Amino acid sequence: MHNHRFFFLLLVLQFLKLCSSFSSNPHHRLFPCKPPHHSSYPFCNTSLPITTRAQSLVSLLTLHEKIQQLSDNVSAIPRLGIPSYEWWSESLHGIAINGPGVSFDGVINSATSFPQVILTAASFNRTLWFLIGSAIAVEGRAMYNVGQAGLTFWAPNINIFRDPRWGRGQETPGEDPMVASAYAIDFVRGFQGANWMSGSGIRNRFGETRVLKDDDDGNREDDDLMLSACCKHLTAYDLEKWKKFNRYSFNAVVSEQDLADTYQPPFRSCVEQGKASCLMCSYNEVNGVPACARKDLLDQPRNEWAFKGYITSDCDAVATVFEYQNYTKTPEDAVADALKAGTDINCGTYMLRHMLNATKLGKVQEEDIDRALINLFSVQLRLGLFDGNPRKGKFGSLGPQNVCTSEHKKLALEAARQGIVLLKNDKKILPLKKNEYSSLAVIGPLANNASKMGGGYSGIPCNPKSLFDGFQDYAKETSYTAGCLDVNCTSDVGFDEAILTARKADFVVIVLGLDLTQETEDLDRVSLLLPGKQMALLSTIAAASKEPVILVLTGGGPLDVSFAEKDPRIASILWIGYPGEAGGRALAEIIFGDYNPGGRLPVTWYPQSFTSVPMNDMSMRADSARGYPGRTYRFYTGNVVYSFGQGLSYSNYVYEFLSAPNKLSLTGSLQAGSGRKVLHQVGDGLDYVNIDEVTSCDSLRFSVQISVRNDGNMDGGHVVLLFSRVPKVIKGTPEKQLVGFDRVHTTSYGSTTTSILVDPCVHLSIANEYGKRILPLGDHTLSLGDLEHLVSIETN
Repeated sequence: MHNHRFFFLLLVLQFLKLCSSFSSNPHHRLFPCKPPHHSSYPFCNTSLPITTRAQSLVSLLTLHEKIQQLSDNVSAIPRLGIPSYEWWSESLHGIAINGPGVSFDGVINSATSFPQVILTAASFNRTLWFLIGSAIAVEGRAMYNVGQAGLTFWAPNINIFRDPRWGRGQETPGEDPMVASAYAIDFVRGFQGANWMSGSGIRNRFGETRVLKDDDDGNREDDDLMLSACCKHLTAYDLEKWKKFNRYSFNAVVSEQDLADTYQPPFRSCVEQGKASCLMCSYNEVNGVPACARKDLLDQPRNEWAFKGYITSDCDAVATVFEYQNYTKTPEDAVADALKAGTDINCGTYMLRHMLNATKLGKVQEEDIDRALINLFSVQLRLGLFDGNPRKGKFGSLGPQNVCTSEHKKLALEAARQGIVLLKNDKKILPLKKNEYSSLAVIGPLANNASKMGGGYSGIPCNPKSLFDGFQDYAKETSYTAGCLDVNCTSDVGFDEAILTARKADFVVIVLGLDLTQETEDLDRVSLLLPGKQMALLSTIAAASKEPVILVLTGGGPLDVSFAEKDPRIASILWIGYPGEAGGRALAEIIFGDYNPGGRLPVTWYPQSFTSVPMNDMSMRADSARGYPGRTYRFYTGNVVYSFGQGLSYSNYVYEFLSAPNKLSLTGSLQAGSGRKVLHQVGDGLDYVNIDEVTSCDSLRFSVQISVRNDGNMDGGHVVLLFSRVPKVIKGTPEKQLVGFDRVHTTSYGSTTTSILVDPCVHLSIANEYGKRILPLGDHTLSLGDLEHLVSIETN
């Protein structure tokens, strides 16, 4: 009897020790399907299809074990040899400290800090976006291998930067749905390992031109994943706090037209072409229904876009369904609605706490939970988590030596170089000549603070240096003073010292703008002006300086600096966003002519008067009847400080259309359904056709061949933006819309060519009031700078 008790107690102690080892560290050396005791389950059989393995695993779980899987912090299942797992890691522009899945407390204590997304988007370089995604993935997998990160990361943020006050606009690729879509595709494919899986090489690391991976449509075997990317936040999420509105309870009232041509295209592209394995539903309601409980919204990716992955809630977004939005009568109703709508996992504990009772009350069936778990386990299986030791697989060799590499740091530098935008350069004051001037003064509260360079969702940089540090090799003598105590700049106490510093210098660089005290998650701006007394500091220094000053603007949101644009004492203006760890060097290289700037603004910069526009108004299109000016370059009808796509260079560029059709005939591409009219009449003529009535869009595609000549004495990268103006056949037709873009490398006084593929069904179509795509007939105007070309679309 005593022996039985002893052995029973020993077994209990061993079991408790095993449970502790599983749950205490999500990155423990234990892993699923570990031989010899836990490798014989069918879900460990790599010869079986992913879905079969996932179904097998789910069938072995008890209801309690299933519910424990519905949180980001997943409990271990010791009897099956499955350790705990943390789903929540972040990687917006480098491995970030946000989220419990990442730790820098280990053998890897830093990671490459790339520019914040809004600046990277300003490069308009798809190849660069892919390479950054790939580099972050290498570092993420390396950190996983040493137990400091998960395999599932919740990035990128591809919401449209709709309102200039939005605190998280900095995290996005900007205001244009085509650019946001392109960014989503290439970042996600790079991050999830398209290059690793296919074995295709990148011929040009930092190339100015497009490098294709696999094929242009993104077709590849996508079962295997290096890491899992998550496109967020679905959908129409772009408000943190404004007056009485906040993101947890805000009801985004969005028309079908705006959903179809603005809010949803980036998510569709992210899934269809990027092959994202995760989507995150947002806090806000969409037309009265919480996004994470809106079944039609969450069904669309699976039913129409071939989504193959899991859907997570934003953190505590399931709780907000009941707690903030009062959409349901009970917590049980909230978790039931979210689960049955298609939310597979709850970032937070609301499902953990209320799901069992929801099942007892009959609000949730066990098969509803099974469906979610199959989606979740399928992604883990695709990541190789159940294929044996994942740290000895195809990515097992990645480790500390693959983080903060010289190649990744060069890529961060190149991203900052390509993104920085030159907005003003009177009398070609820039570039300055290196070491020709005896002294350079650098002034501003952000100029000597490396910690402010990253923006939101940053990690710990490899080798951070301030903007002031970047100038050390370029002038014989450099001096610094803050001018203001901080970015809020509520006092002019430091002005006198700044004036003395400016007067002693040959040239002055003054760094002003925004940091995360002004704009970030849960913090929108109320003004588009420079914060506090920054404007006064700038004017004071400009009046005191020997030469006109160089203004450098930080931050992700647009600023009304129209006063500086008009002031001849402010000769040059550069926007550097949040440039990452290499931003100081990149800025110095541009100011002193080692690099020719080529970035373009990915957002419209509005005047301060735009703050009278209600931030909660989600309408994109202008409405003169109510004095509403519209939003983004596609629909805005008011004055601007700087336009979308604006950006100067040290070179002058000349365009030429080398080839483009003058006429497209739809004859042979249309097929009338039974009893339906193919051609639709609004005015006196036949004005448009429905895209779903075009039988062959492929046959209508054409290439626009463009010559770009650099009429300057510097080589440089140049962004080509091709726009179209379509006939205004319906209400709400865009003022113009982006057709395509490319970044090309040009040589001094040389020409290069590029080709932009135009699919009329996509690029020349617009959404009608019902959210259906239509193709206007008549003259479409393609524009390239001041150059225009007409393409007539006809039915005969």
